[in-house]
Amino acid sequence: MSTTVKAQKFDGMAKPLALYRAMLRIRRIEEEIARRYPEQEMRCPVHLSIGQEATAVGACAALRQDDQIVTSHRSHGHYLAKGGDLNAMMAEIYGRATGCCGGRGGSMHLFDDRVSVLASVPIVGSFIPLGTGAAMSYRNANQDRVCIVFLGDGAIEEGAFHESVNFAALKKLPVVYFMENNGYSCYTNLADRQPDRPLPDLAKAYGISSAQVDGNDVIAVHEVTTAAVARARAGNGPSLIVADTYRWLEHCGPNYDNDIGYRTPQEFQSWRERCPVESLASRLIADRTLTNDAQATLISEINAEIESAFKFAIASPFPDPATVRDHVYA
Repeated sequence: MSTTVKAQKFDGMAKPLALYRAMLRIRRIEEEIARRYPEQEMRCPVHLSIGQEATAVGACAALRQDDQIVTSHRSHGHYLAKGGDLNAMMAEIYGRATGCCGGRGGSMHLFDDRVSVLASVPIVGSFIPLGTGAAMSYRNANQDRVCIVFLGDGAIEEGAFHESVNFAALKKLPVVYFMENNGYSCYTNLADRQPDRPLPDLAKAYGISSAQVDGNDVIAVHEVTTAAVARARAGNGPSLIVADTYRWLEHCGPNYDNDIGYRTPQEFQSWRERCPVESLASRLIADRTLTNDAQATLISEINAEIESAFKFAIASPFPDPATVRDHVYA
């Protein structure tokens, strides 16, 4: 069954102000990464999710702390939305020993066992079986945990996606496949890669539930993910969520790339006007849940936290060269 979900009025199911803060925090962190990246101190690729904050925040807000997530190369938002340690993330991006992977992995290899961020893996589609296997382990251990697998629209073109969904459907595993459909695989439009059919229909081949949602509406994302997680936790098997969203910056790096021809300025502007952070702020101000003064205080607090995290990362030591063979297996 496929449904298209739009947010209803604020009903207490989500905490809109907390969702706004989480999105704003991710936005500001990634804006600061983009601003400082040309300094050449962050010596790893960065795939920023500016414009896509609502998918990460809305989905992760539907999970318990012990529910796990796995994700791809564009992982900052998911890691932070799940509660990952900002100091450890920034130290990792700077290649420092205090990073979440000891400075060995960089931006595309984030994890935090404390809040059940299982892994981020840059090889397209390769992480989907990891999340499926995690869900299998919950079932075998009689745990009522759930795993969300975040994937892009490009990952559905990998065999690992179809094999994993087939297996999860067969075993009724507690996993939610959450597709962030930003319309592009690097620089190739979805229309040039896929036949003209609704993406949620992929679920029909495996007999599982699916939903399509406005991925820039964090309330709607939270609602549909909450339902899918509840279904998985109750033993009713996996779901596919298709969240339509848009990345503002280049595929990899800190810049805008609307000048190179793979997307038009008009397309970008139409999505820019649907900014998930600004949209929710407007709703909260109109609802009198947020005031201009409170918003200014919030921004100040977030900026101070970000400045502290960058200072921590830059002051941290590089890994000891004597440990270069640690964690290497033949």
